[in-house]
Amino acid sequence: MRAGLMIPIVAAVLAVTGGFAAAQELDNNGRYIPAAESAAANAAPADNTATSDTKTAKPKPAAAKPAPKPAEQKAAADKPDAKAPEKKTTAKPAAEKEPAKEAAKEPPKREAKAEPVVPKADAKADAKAETKADTKTDPLADIPFSQRAGVRAALLWAAGEDAFRSGDQIAAAIEAFRKRNKSSANGPLTAQERETLLAAAKTHDDQFGWRVVTDPATGIRLGLPSKMVPHATLADQGTRWSSRHGEIQIETFRYKTDDPLAAVFARMKNEPANRKVEYSAIRADNFIISGMQGLRKFSVRAYARDGEVRGFTMKFDQAMEGIVAPVMVAMASAFAPFPGRIAPIAALTRKVEYGTGIVVTAVGHIVTDRKLVDGCQVIVVSGIGNAEPIARDDEHGLALLRVYGRRNLKPASLAPSAPENSDLTLVGVPDPHIQNGNGKLAELKARLAGANGKAAIELKDPMPVAGFSGAAALDARGRVAGMMETRSIMLASADASIPPVRLIPTETIRNFLAANRVTPAANDDRASDARSAVVRVICVRQ
Repeated sequence: MRAGLMIPIVAAVLAVTGGFAAAQELDNNGRYIPAAESAAANAAPADNTATSDTKTAKPKPAAAKPAPKPAEQKAAADKPDAKAPEKKTTAKPAAEKEPAKEAAKEPPKREAKAEPVVPKADAKADAKAETKADTKTDPLADIPFSQRAGVRAALLWAAGEDAFRSGDQIAAAIEAFRKRNKSSANGPLTAQERETLLAAAKTHDDQFGWRVVTDPATGIRLGLPSKMVPHATLADQGTRWSSRHGEIQIETFRYKTDDPLAAVFARMKNEPANRKVEYSAIRADNFIISGMQGLRKFSVRAYARDGEVRGFTMKFDQAMEGIVAPVMVAMASAFAPFPGRIAPIAALTRKVEYGTGIVVTAVGHIVTDRKLVDGCQVIVVSGIGNAEPIARDDEHGLALLRVYGRRNLKPASLAPSAPENSDLTLVGVPDPHIQNGNGKLAELKARLAGANGKAAIELKDPMPVAGFSGAAALDARGRVAGMMETRSIMLASADASIPPVRLIPTETIRNFLAANRVTPAANDDRASDARSAVVRVICVRQ
Protein backbone atom coordinates (compact mmCIF):
# COMPACT_ATOMS: atom_id res chain seq x y z
CA MET A 1 0.00 0.00 0.00
CA ARG A 2 1.31 3.42 -0.91
CA ALA A 3 2.35 5.61 2.04
CA GLY A 4 0.03 8.40 0.89
CA LEU A 5 -3.03 6.22 1.44
CA MET A 6 -2.17 5.30 5.03
CA ILE A 7 -3.15 8.48 6.86
CA PRO A 8 -6.79 8.59 5.62
CA ILE A 9 -7.16 4.95 6.65
CA VAL A 10 -5.55 5.54 10.06
CA ALA A 11 -7.69 8.65 10.50
CA ALA A 12 -10.80 6.65 9.67
CA VAL A 13 -9.84 3.96 12.17
CA LEU A 14 -9.11 6.59 14.80
CA ALA A 15 -12.47 8.18 14.07
CA VAL A 16 -14.15 4.87 14.82
CA THR A 17 -12.09 4.03 17.89
CA GLY A 18 -12.23 7.54 19.31
CA GLY A 19 -15.97 7.95 19.40
CA PHE A 20 -16.52 9.72 16.08
CA ALA A 21 -18.92 7.02 14.93
CA ALA A 22 -22.31 8.64 14.74
CA ALA A 23 -24.15 5.63 16.12
CA GLN A 24 -23.77 7.19 19.56
CA GLU A 25 -23.01 10.89 20.05
CA LEU A 26 -20.97 12.15 23.01
CA ASP A 27 -22.41 14.80 25.32
CA ASN A 28 -20.37 17.54 27.01
CA ASN A 29 -19.41 15.19 29.85
CA GLY A 30 -17.90 12.47 27.69
CA ARG A 31 -20.93 10.10 27.90
CA TYR A 32 -22.77 8.69 24.91
CA ILE A 33 -26.20 10.16 24.28
CA PRO A 34 -28.95 7.66 23.36
CA ALA A 35 -29.55 7.37 19.64
CA ALA A 36 -32.94 9.12 19.90
CA GLU A 37 -31.33 12.24 21.37
CA SER A 38 -28.43 12.36 18.89
CA ALA A 39 -30.36 11.58 15.69
CA ALA A 40 -30.58 15.20 14.59
CA ALA A 41 -26.88 15.87 15.13
CA ASN A 42 -25.88 12.80 13.15
CA ALA A 43 -28.23 13.24 10.19
CA ALA A 44 -25.70 14.98 7.94
CA PRO A 45 -23.44 12.60 5.93
CA ALA A 46 -19.89 12.49 7.29
CA ASP A 47 -18.27 13.25 3.94
CA ASN A 48 -19.93 16.65 3.50
CA THR A 49 -17.61 19.60 4.02
CA ALA A 50 -18.89 22.01 6.68
CA THR A 51 -17.78 25.52 7.50
CA SER A 52 -15.59 26.17 10.52
CA ASP A 53 -17.15 29.60 11.10
CA THR A 54 -18.09 29.54 14.77
CA LYS A 55 -20.87 32.11 14.26
CA THR A 56 -23.05 29.50 12.59
CA ALA A 57 -22.47 26.80 15.21
CA LYS A 58 -25.31 27.80 17.54
CA PRO A 59 -26.32 24.97 19.89
CA LYS A 60 -29.86 23.69 19.38
CA PRO A 61 -31.92 21.20 21.37
CA ALA A 62 -31.69 17.66 20.04
CA ALA A 63 -34.54 16.90 17.68
CA ALA A 64 -35.68 13.99 15.56
CA LYS A 65 -35.75 15.99 12.32
CA PRO A 66 -32.86 15.73 9.83
CA ALA A 67 -30.06 18.29 9.88
CA PRO A 68 -30.03 20.85 7.00
CA LYS A 69 -27.82 20.30 3.99
CA PRO A 70 -24.52 22.22 3.67
CA ALA A 71 -26.07 24.66 1.19
CA GLU A 72 -28.82 25.43 3.67
CA GLN A 73 -26.24 25.81 6.46
CA LYS A 74 -24.46 28.41 4.35
CA ALA A 75 -27.71 30.29 3.80
CA ALA A 76 -28.34 30.17 7.54
CA ALA A 77 -24.90 31.67 8.11
CA ASP A 78 -25.83 34.67 5.95
CA LYS A 79 -29.16 35.04 7.78
CA PRO A 80 -28.71 33.73 11.32
CA ASP A 81 -32.36 34.34 12.29
CA ALA A 82 -33.79 32.51 9.29
CA LYS A 83 -35.14 29.02 9.89
CA ALA A 84 -33.77 26.23 7.75
CA PRO A 85 -36.51 24.71 5.55
CA GLU A 86 -37.72 21.33 6.66
CA LYS A 87 -36.92 18.36 4.45
CA LYS A 88 -39.52 15.69 3.88
CA THR A 89 -36.96 13.08 3.05
CA THR A 90 -35.18 11.27 5.83
CA ALA A 91 -31.43 11.69 5.98
CA LYS A 92 -29.36 8.58 5.99
CA PRO A 93 -28.24 7.83 9.57
CA ALA A 94 -24.55 8.49 10.11
CA ALA A 95 -24.45 5.36 12.24
CA GLU A 96 -23.75 3.33 9.13
CA LYS A 97 -19.98 3.01 9.24
CA GLU A 98 -17.94 2.94 6.05
CA PRO A 99 -15.06 0.46 5.79
CA ALA A 100 -11.54 1.82 6.01
CA LYS A 101 -11.09 1.13 2.29
CA GLU A 102 -13.91 3.54 1.45
CA ALA A 103 -12.17 6.22 3.52
CA ALA A 104 -9.12 5.87 1.31
CA LYS A 105 -11.23 6.55 -1.81
CA GLU A 106 -12.68 9.80 -0.52
CA PRO A 107 -11.19 13.14 -1.51
CA PRO A 108 -8.13 13.89 0.66
CA LYS A 109 -9.57 17.14 2.05
CA ARG A 110 -12.79 16.72 3.96
CA GLU A 111 -14.36 17.69 7.22
CA ALA A 112 -17.26 16.22 9.15
CA LYS A 113 -19.05 18.52 11.55
CA ALA A 114 -22.12 17.73 13.61
CA GLU A 115 -24.39 20.36 15.08
CA PRO A 116 -23.68 20.62 18.85
CA VAL A 117 -26.07 18.64 21.01
CA VAL A 118 -27.52 20.40 24.03
CA PRO A 119 -27.85 17.88 26.88
CA LYS A 120 -30.64 17.90 29.43
CA ALA A 121 -30.29 20.29 32.32
CA ASP A 122 -29.32 17.61 34.81
CA ALA A 123 -27.12 15.53 32.51
CA LYS A 124 -23.90 17.20 33.62
CA ALA A 125 -24.53 16.61 37.31
CA ASP A 126 -25.51 13.00 36.61
CA ALA A 127 -22.31 12.45 34.63
CA LYS A 128 -20.14 13.79 37.47
CA ALA A 129 -21.94 11.60 39.98
CA GLU A 130 -21.46 8.62 37.68
CA THR A 131 -17.74 9.32 37.33
CA LYS A 132 -17.33 9.48 41.12
CA ALA A 133 -19.23 6.23 41.54
CA ASP A 134 -17.04 4.53 38.93
CA THR A 135 -13.91 5.68 40.76
CA LYS A 136 -15.04 3.88 43.90
CA THR A 137 -15.72 0.61 42.04
CA ASP A 138 -12.47 -0.03 40.21
CA PRO A 139 -12.82 -3.15 38.00
CA LEU A 140 -9.14 -3.87 38.67
CA ALA A 141 -9.39 -3.42 42.45
CA ASP A 142 -8.98 -7.17 43.10
CA ILE A 143 -5.75 -7.33 41.10
CA PRO A 144 -2.46 -6.74 42.98
CA PHE A 145 -0.73 -3.45 42.19
CA SER A 146 2.21 -5.48 40.89
CA GLN A 147 0.00 -6.74 38.03
CA ARG A 148 -2.47 -3.89 37.63
CA ALA A 149 -0.41 -1.67 35.32
CA GLY A 150 0.26 -4.54 32.89
CA VAL A 151 -3.36 -5.67 32.83
CA ARG A 152 -4.58 -2.10 32.25
CA ALA A 153 -2.09 -1.56 29.42
CA ALA A 154 -3.10 -4.79 27.67
CA LEU A 155 -6.82 -4.04 27.99
CA LEU A 156 -6.49 -0.55 26.56
CA TRP A 157 -4.20 -1.61 23.70
CA ALA A 158 -7.14 -3.10 21.81
CA ALA A 159 -10.17 -1.63 23.56
CA GLY A 160 -11.35 0.22 20.46
CA GLU A 161 -14.65 2.07 20.38
CA ASP A 162 -16.08 -0.23 23.07
CA ALA A 163 -14.04 1.68 25.65
CA PHE A 164 -16.12 4.78 24.93
CA ARG A 165 -19.54 3.19 25.26
CA SER A 166 -19.85 3.65 29.02
CA GLY A 167 -18.64 5.92 31.76
CA ASP A 168 -15.96 3.40 32.77
CA GLN A 169 -13.31 2.87 30.12
CA ILE A 170 -11.67 -0.09 31.89
CA ALA A 171 -14.95 -1.94 32.46
CA ALA A 172 -15.81 -1.49 28.79
CA ALA A 173 -12.34 -2.71 27.79
CA ILE A 174 -12.85 -5.87 29.87
CA GLU A 175 -16.17 -6.46 28.13
CA ALA A 176 -14.53 -5.99 24.71
CA PHE A 177 -11.70 -8.35 25.68
CA ARG A 178 -14.17 -11.07 26.67
CA LYS A 179 -16.18 -10.55 23.52
CA ARG A 180 -13.09 -10.96 21.32
CA ASN A 181 -12.16 -14.13 23.19
CA LYS A 182 -15.76 -15.47 23.21
CA SER A 183 -15.70 -15.70 26.99
CA SER A 184 -18.88 -16.03 29.04
CA ALA A 185 -17.17 -14.94 32.27
CA ASN A 186 -18.68 -12.16 34.38
CA GLY A 187 -17.43 -10.00 37.22
CA PRO A 188 -13.73 -9.58 38.07
CA LEU A 189 -11.10 -10.93 35.72
CA THR A 190 -10.32 -14.59 36.26
CA ALA A 191 -6.81 -15.88 36.93
CA GLN A 192 -6.61 -17.25 33.37
CA GLU A 193 -7.74 -13.92 31.90
CA ARG A 194 -5.11 -12.07 33.93
CA GLU A 195 -2.46 -14.46 32.67
CA THR A 196 -3.53 -13.91 29.06
CA LEU A 197 -3.51 -10.12 29.48
CA LEU A 198 -0.14 -10.06 31.22
CA ALA A 199 1.33 -12.14 28.38
CA ALA A 200 -0.09 -9.65 25.87
CA ALA A 201 1.29 -6.75 27.91
CA LYS A 202 4.74 -8.32 27.81
CA THR A 203 4.53 -8.68 24.04
CA HIS A 204 3.55 -5.02 23.60
CA ASP A 205 6.25 -4.00 26.06
CA ASP A 206 8.94 -5.99 24.27
CA GLN A 207 7.99 -4.57 20.90
CA PHE A 208 7.04 -0.96 21.68
CA GLY A 209 7.68 -0.36 25.38
CA TRP A 210 3.92 0.14 25.71
CA ARG A 211 2.92 1.94 28.93
CA VAL A 212 -0.31 3.55 30.11
CA VAL A 213 0.63 6.60 32.17
CA THR A 214 -0.74 9.83 33.60
CA ASP A 215 0.83 13.01 32.26
CA PRO A 216 1.59 15.12 35.36
CA ALA A 217 1.39 18.38 33.42
CA THR A 218 -2.13 17.91 32.01
CA GLY A 219 -3.80 15.10 33.97
CA ILE A 220 -4.35 13.14 30.73
CA ARG A 221 -4.03 9.37 30.80
CA LEU A 222 -2.50 8.04 27.60
CA GLY A 223 -0.68 5.05 26.17
CA LEU A 224 2.95 5.63 25.21
CA PRO A 225 5.32 3.54 23.08
CA SER A 226 8.22 4.34 25.41
CA LYS A 227 10.83 2.57 23.28
CA MET A 228 9.91 4.81 20.36
CA VAL A 229 9.80 8.02 22.40
CA PRO A 230 12.17 7.63 25.40
CA HIS A 231 12.90 11.35 25.91
CA ALA A 232 10.38 13.38 27.92
CA THR A 233 10.54 17.15 28.43
CA LEU A 234 8.17 20.00 29.19
CA ALA A 235 6.25 21.54 26.30
CA ASP A 236 4.41 24.87 26.07
CA GLN A 237 1.10 23.48 27.34
CA GLY A 238 2.02 19.97 28.51
CA THR A 239 4.69 17.32 27.97
CA ARG A 240 6.62 16.27 24.87
CA TRP A 241 7.93 12.74 24.28
CA SER A 242 10.30 12.23 21.37
CA SER A 243 12.55 9.67 19.71
CA ARG A 244 16.30 10.03 19.87
CA HIS A 245 16.54 12.08 16.68
CA GLY A 246 13.06 13.57 16.77
CA GLU A 247 11.51 11.46 13.99
CA ILE A 248 8.52 10.75 16.26
CA GLN A 249 7.02 13.26 18.71
CA ILE A 250 4.01 13.02 21.01
CA GLU A 251 2.93 16.21 22.76
CA THR A 252 0.09 16.71 25.23
CA PHE A 253 -1.74 19.99 25.79
CA ARG A 254 -4.23 21.48 28.21
CA TYR A 255 -5.92 24.81 27.54
CA LYS A 256 -8.23 26.74 29.83
CA THR A 257 -10.47 28.73 27.53
CA ASP A 258 -13.85 30.39 27.27
CA ASP A 259 -13.84 29.93 23.49
CA PRO A 260 -16.24 27.39 21.98
CA LEU A 261 -14.67 24.14 20.87
CA ALA A 262 -15.30 25.07 17.24
CA ALA A 263 -12.97 28.08 17.63
CA VAL A 264 -10.19 25.92 19.09
CA PHE A 265 -10.78 23.41 16.30
CA ALA A 266 -10.45 26.09 13.62
CA ARG A 267 -7.33 27.54 15.23
CA MET A 268 -5.56 24.20 15.52
CA LYS A 269 -6.22 23.45 11.86
CA ASN A 270 -4.26 26.55 10.90
CA GLU A 271 -1.52 26.64 13.54
CA PRO A 272 1.29 26.30 12.84
CA ALA A 273 1.04 27.84 9.40
CA ASN A 274 2.68 24.90 7.62
CA ARG A 275 -0.16 22.51 8.46
CA LYS A 276 -2.06 21.04 5.53
CA VAL A 277 -5.23 19.34 6.79
CA GLU A 278 -6.27 16.14 4.99
CA TYR A 279 -8.95 15.02 7.42
CA SER A 280 -10.88 16.73 10.21
CA ALA A 281 -14.02 15.97 12.20
CA ILE A 282 -15.71 17.67 15.14
CA ARG A 283 -18.47 16.60 17.52
CA ALA A 284 -20.10 18.23 20.52
CA ASP A 285 -17.10 17.81 22.82
CA ASN A 286 -14.22 16.39 20.76
CA PHE A 287 -12.39 16.66 17.47
CA ILE A 288 -9.68 15.05 15.37
CA ILE A 289 -7.39 16.64 12.77
CA SER A 290 -4.78 14.92 10.62
CA GLY A 291 -2.63 15.70 7.62
CA MET A 292 0.84 17.02 6.81
CA GLN A 293 2.93 19.49 8.79
CA GLY A 294 5.91 20.36 6.69
CA LEU A 295 7.42 17.02 5.67
CA ARG A 296 5.84 15.14 8.59
CA LYS A 297 2.46 13.58 9.13
CA PHE A 298 0.48 14.72 12.14
CA SER A 299 -2.67 13.81 14.04
CA VAL A 300 -4.44 15.82 16.78
CA ARG A 301 -7.09 14.52 19.17
CA ALA A 302 -8.83 16.76 21.72
CA TYR A 303 -11.74 16.74 24.16
CA ALA A 304 -13.42 19.62 26.00
CA ARG A 305 -15.05 19.73 29.42
CA ASP A 306 -15.72 22.41 32.04
CA GLY A 307 -13.77 25.16 30.26
CA GLU A 308 -10.75 22.99 29.46
CA VAL A 309 -9.53 21.44 26.23
CA ARG A 310 -7.16 18.49 26.65
CA GLY A 311 -5.53 16.37 23.99
CA PHE A 312 -2.37 15.27 22.27
CA THR A 313 -0.59 15.74 18.96
CA MET A 314 1.48 13.06 17.27
CA LYS A 315 3.99 13.89 14.52
CA PHE A 316 6.23 11.49 12.63
CA ASP A 317 8.35 11.23 9.49
CA GLN A 318 6.55 9.74 6.50
CA ALA A 319 9.06 6.89 6.39
CA MET A 320 7.88 5.80 9.88
CA GLU A 321 4.21 5.54 8.91
CA GLY A 322 4.08 1.75 8.66
CA ILE A 323 5.59 1.39 12.13
CA VAL A 324 3.58 4.14 13.78
CA ALA A 325 0.11 3.26 12.39
CA PRO A 326 -0.73 0.39 14.84
CA VAL A 327 0.53 2.46 17.77
CA MET A 328 -1.73 5.38 16.80
CA VAL A 329 -4.78 3.11 16.97
CA ALA A 330 -3.70 1.78 20.39
CA MET A 331 -3.11 5.31 21.66
CA ALA A 332 -6.62 6.29 20.56
CA SER A 333 -8.00 3.37 22.60
CA ALA A 334 -6.01 4.25 25.73
CA PHE A 335 -6.54 8.01 25.59
CA ALA A 336 -8.55 9.39 28.54
CA PRO A 337 -8.48 13.23 28.74
CA PHE A 338 -10.42 13.30 32.04
CA PRO A 339 -9.66 9.91 33.62
CA GLY A 340 -11.58 8.60 36.60
CA ARG A 341 -8.52 6.81 37.95
CA ILE A 342 -4.87 7.76 37.94
CA ALA A 343 -2.19 5.60 36.32
CA PRO A 344 1.54 5.64 37.18
CA ILE A 345 2.94 9.13 36.67
CA ALA A 346 5.06 9.69 33.58
CA ALA A 347 8.68 10.50 34.44
CA LEU A 348 10.18 13.71 33.04
CA THR A 349 13.80 14.74 32.58
CA ARG A 350 14.16 18.19 34.15
CA LYS A 351 17.05 20.29 35.39
CA VAL A 352 14.74 22.27 37.65
CA GLU A 353 12.02 20.32 39.44
CA TYR A 354 9.22 21.66 41.63
CA GLY A 355 7.48 19.95 44.51
CA THR A 356 5.90 20.62 47.89
CA GLY A 357 7.07 20.38 51.50
CA ILE A 358 5.52 20.58 54.97
CA VAL A 359 7.10 22.73 57.68
CA VAL A 360 7.19 20.63 60.88
CA THR A 361 9.16 22.90 63.27
CA ALA A 362 9.44 26.63 63.82
CA VAL A 363 13.23 26.47 63.35
CA GLY A 364 13.18 25.35 59.72
CA HIS A 365 12.66 21.56 59.52
CA ILE A 366 10.69 20.57 56.41
CA VAL A 367 9.47 17.13 55.32
CA THR A 368 9.14 16.36 51.61
CA ASP A 369 9.22 13.59 49.03
CA ARG A 370 12.60 11.88 48.98
CA LYS A 371 12.61 11.57 45.15
CA LEU A 372 12.18 15.31 44.75
CA VAL A 373 15.55 16.10 46.33
CA ASP A 374 17.61 13.29 44.77
CA GLY A 375 20.68 14.59 42.95
CA CYS A 376 20.04 18.26 43.66
CA GLN A 377 22.91 20.73 43.54
CA VAL A 378 20.78 23.40 45.15
CA ILE A 379 17.51 23.12 47.09
CA VAL A 380 15.41 26.25 47.60
CA VAL A 381 12.30 26.63 49.72
CA SER A 382 10.31 29.49 48.22
CA GLY A 383 9.97 32.49 50.51
CA ILE A 384 12.25 30.97 53.17
CA GLY A 385 15.70 30.30 51.73
CA ASN A 386 18.21 27.64 50.73
CA ALA A 387 17.75 24.26 52.39
CA GLU A 388 20.10 21.42 53.24
CA PRO A 389 19.06 17.73 53.15
CA ILE A 390 19.87 16.27 56.58
CA ALA A 391 18.14 12.86 56.50
CA ARG A 392 16.24 10.49 54.24
CA ASP A 393 14.17 7.34 54.53
CA ASP A 394 14.29 5.38 51.27
CA GLU A 395 11.87 2.73 52.47
CA HIS A 396 9.07 5.19 53.21
CA GLY A 397 9.94 7.86 50.64
CA LEU A 398 10.70 10.70 53.07
CA ALA A 399 13.36 13.42 53.13
CA LEU A 400 14.11 15.94 55.88
CA LEU A 401 15.36 19.40 54.94
CA ARG A 402 16.63 22.22 57.16
CA VAL A 403 16.60 25.95 56.45
CA TYR A 404 19.10 27.42 58.93
CA GLY A 405 18.72 30.75 60.65
CA ARG A 406 14.94 30.69 60.93
CA ARG A 407 13.07 30.84 64.24
CA ASN A 408 9.55 31.97 63.46
CA LEU A 409 8.12 29.59 60.88
CA LYS A 410 4.57 28.29 61.27
CA PRO A 411 4.75 24.50 61.56
CA ALA A 412 1.95 22.07 60.82
CA SER A 413 0.35 20.10 63.60
CA LEU A 414 0.35 16.41 62.70
CA ALA A 415 -2.91 14.61 63.39
CA PRO A 416 -2.58 12.16 66.31
CA SER A 417 -4.38 9.36 64.48
CA ALA A 418 -5.36 8.07 61.07
CA PRO A 419 -8.17 9.86 59.18
CA GLU A 420 -11.64 9.08 60.50
CA ASN A 421 -12.99 8.69 56.96
CA SER A 422 -11.59 8.36 53.47
CA ASP A 423 -12.08 11.96 52.32
CA LEU A 424 -8.89 14.02 51.98
CA THR A 425 -7.90 17.49 50.78
CA LEU A 426 -4.47 17.62 49.15
CA VAL A 427 -2.79 21.00 49.62
CA GLY A 428 0.28 21.68 47.49
CA VAL A 429 1.99 24.18 45.22
CA PRO A 430 1.47 23.19 41.56
CA ASP A 431 4.33 23.36 39.11
CA PRO A 432 4.56 26.96 37.79
CA HIS A 433 4.34 25.53 34.29
CA ILE A 434 0.68 24.64 34.84
CA GLN A 435 -0.36 27.78 36.72
CA ASN A 436 1.13 30.49 34.49
CA GLY A 437 4.26 30.97 36.60
CA ASN A 438 2.41 31.50 39.88
CA GLY A 439 3.39 30.02 43.22
CA LYS A 440 -0.04 29.89 44.83
CA LEU A 441 -1.36 27.02 46.91
CA ALA A 442 -3.92 24.76 45.31
CA GLU A 443 -6.17 22.03 46.61
CA LEU A 444 -7.29 18.70 45.16
CA LYS A 445 -10.17 16.66 46.52
CA ALA A 446 -9.30 13.00 46.99
CA ARG A 447 -10.22 9.83 48.82
CA LEU A 448 -8.17 7.16 50.57
CA ALA A 449 -8.30 3.51 49.50
CA GLY A 450 -6.34 0.58 50.90
CA ALA A 451 -4.44 -0.28 54.01
CA ASN A 452 -2.40 2.28 55.94
CA GLY A 453 1.21 2.40 54.77
CA LYS A 454 0.39 1.49 51.18
CA ALA A 455 -2.83 3.50 51.06
CA ALA A 456 -3.68 4.62 47.56
CA ILE A 457 -4.92 8.16 47.01
CA GLU A 458 -7.60 8.49 44.34
CA LEU A 459 -8.36 11.93 42.96
CA LYS A 460 -12.05 12.84 42.83
CA ASP A 461 -11.44 15.07 39.81
CA PRO A 462 -8.88 14.39 37.05
CA MET A 463 -6.47 17.28 37.65
CA PRO A 464 -2.74 17.66 36.89
CA VAL A 465 -0.51 16.61 39.81
CA ALA A 466 2.80 18.18 38.74
CA GLY A 467 4.32 19.87 41.80
CA PHE A 468 2.06 18.06 44.27
CA SER A 469 4.47 15.35 45.38
CA GLY A 470 5.16 16.12 49.05
CA ALA A 471 1.80 17.86 49.47
CA ALA A 472 -0.05 17.87 52.80
CA ALA A 473 -3.05 15.57 53.01
CA LEU A 474 -5.67 17.13 55.29
CA ASP A 475 -8.43 15.16 56.96
CA ALA A 476 -12.05 16.28 57.25
CA ARG A 477 -11.13 18.43 60.30
CA GLY A 478 -8.35 20.27 58.46
CA ARG A 479 -5.47 18.49 60.23
CA VAL A 480 -2.39 17.07 58.47
CA ALA A 481 -3.14 13.36 58.13
CA GLY A 482 -0.02 12.61 56.13
CA MET A 483 2.01 13.48 53.05
CA MET A 484 1.16 12.74 49.43
CA GLU A 485 3.76 10.83 47.41
CA THR A 486 3.63 10.36 43.63
CA ARG A 487 5.54 7.60 41.90
CA SER A 488 6.74 7.82 38.31
CA ILE A 489 6.34 4.96 35.84
CA MET A 490 10.00 3.97 36.32
CA LEU A 491 9.61 3.63 40.09
CA ALA A 492 6.25 1.92 39.68
CA SER A 493 7.88 -0.66 37.43
CA ALA A 494 10.61 -1.27 40.01
CA ASP A 495 8.14 -1.71 42.88
CA ALA A 496 4.71 -2.22 41.38
CA SER A 497 3.19 -3.21 44.73
CA ILE A 498 2.99 0.49 45.72
CA PRO A 499 0.21 2.60 44.15
CA PRO A 500 1.17 5.54 41.88
CA VAL A 501 -0.19 8.09 44.37
CA ARG A 502 -0.21 7.15 48.05
CA LEU A 503 -0.48 8.57 51.54
CA ILE A 504 2.50 8.48 53.92
CA PRO A 505 0.70 8.65 57.30
CA THR A 506 1.62 10.93 60.20
CA GLU A 507 2.75 7.96 62.29
CA THR A 508 5.45 7.18 59.73
CA ILE A 509 6.47 10.85 59.60
CA ARG A 510 6.70 11.06 63.40
CA ASN A 511 8.88 7.95 63.58
CA PHE A 512 11.15 9.39 60.90
CA LEU A 513 11.49 12.69 62.78
CA ALA A 514 12.11 10.91 66.11
CA ALA A 515 14.86 8.80 64.55
CA ASN A 516 16.57 12.06 63.56
CA ARG A 517 15.98 13.76 66.94
CA VAL A 518 13.50 16.27 65.62
CA THR A 519 10.44 17.12 67.71
CA PRO A 520 7.48 18.26 65.59
CA ALA A 521 4.98 20.86 66.67
CA ALA A 522 2.72 19.78 69.52
CA ASN A 523 -0.35 17.80 68.54
CA ASP A 524 -3.42 19.96 68.25
CA ASP A 525 -6.65 18.01 68.03
CA ARG A 526 -8.39 21.17 66.90
CA ALA A 527 -8.37 22.18 63.26
CA SER A 528 -5.39 24.48 62.71
CA ASP A 529 -4.27 26.47 59.68
CA ALA A 530 -2.18 23.69 58.21
CA ARG A 531 -2.12 25.44 54.85
CA SER A 532 0.31 28.05 56.16
CA ALA A 533 2.88 25.27 56.70
CA VAL A 534 2.80 24.14 53.05
CA VAL A 535 5.72 25.46 50.95
CA ARG A 536 7.19 25.05 47.49
CA VAL A 537 10.46 23.09 47.24
CA ILE A 538 12.70 23.65 44.21
CA CYS A 539 15.48 21.26 43.18
CA VAL A 540 18.19 22.46 40.77
CA ARG A 541 20.23 19.71 39.08
CA GLN A 542 23.11 19.78 36.63
